[in-house]
Amino acid sequence: MRLKDKVAIVTGGSRGIGRAVAELFAQEGSKVIVVDLLPQGKEVVQGITASGGSAEFHAVSVTDKSGIESLFEQINSKYGKIDILINNAGITRDRTLEKMSEEEWDAVVEVNLKGVFICTQAVAPYMKANNYGRIVSAASNVGLRGNFGQTNYAATKAGVIAMSKTWTMELGKHGITANAIAPGFTMTDMVKKIPEEHLEAIKASIPLKTVAQPIDIAYGYLYLASDEARFVSGICLTIDGGTSR
Repeated sequence: MRLKDKVAIVTGGSRGIGRAVAELFAQEGSKVIVVDLLPQGKEVVQGITASGGSAEFHAVSVTDKSGIESLFEQINSKYGKIDILINNAGITRDRTLEKMSEEEWDAVVEVNLKGVFICTQAVAPYMKANNYGRIVSAASNVGLRGNFGQTNYAATKAGVIAMSKTWTMELGKHGITANAIAPGFTMTDMVKKIPEEHLEAIKASIPLKTVAQPIDIAYGYLYLASDEARFVSGICLTIDGGTSR
């Protein structure tokens, strides 16, 4: 088991990529803490425990600074450590530049950028105390190349990459790595809603001629969270079938 006895927090772990990460980490021996406002998180935890894994669910928003700080303190007190933080929670509010409202901009920045900052700031002291930590945050290939109608989303994902590089410099001496993952189109609930003809056009534009499954992205998280990646820090691992070549 590649994560045996590690304590891993997965934000946005109720569905899609986050769910795949939580389930995979549990299979690899990690104690998984799913942090999400969606009630499906309870089902994820029930499935993990039914399979013999260790998991718990906490309905806390990543934008709730005091709530996150309290939860992380609770987790550290219970397990004596926090080894891994997966900053996966994120939202979209797509609209072209001239039509995008200030509320739509603020909502995406609050969750996708500030939420990652809040969670990482809260976990850093516990990782430093143990001189060990793996921080992996959800970026996107959109953060590398932009995307029509996603000024807010692209900006936050580019910001996540920049923050990860900064944390590498600030936290590296404490045995903590910080990396980002940039998925391309992945078969999540959001992508499933795309009309079939549009989805086929998307697949045709990808060199591998298909979209990712959540588990494809989860394996990237597993590598960066494992000790196999102990000397990997400050990178953005792109998993998009060659789109951002």
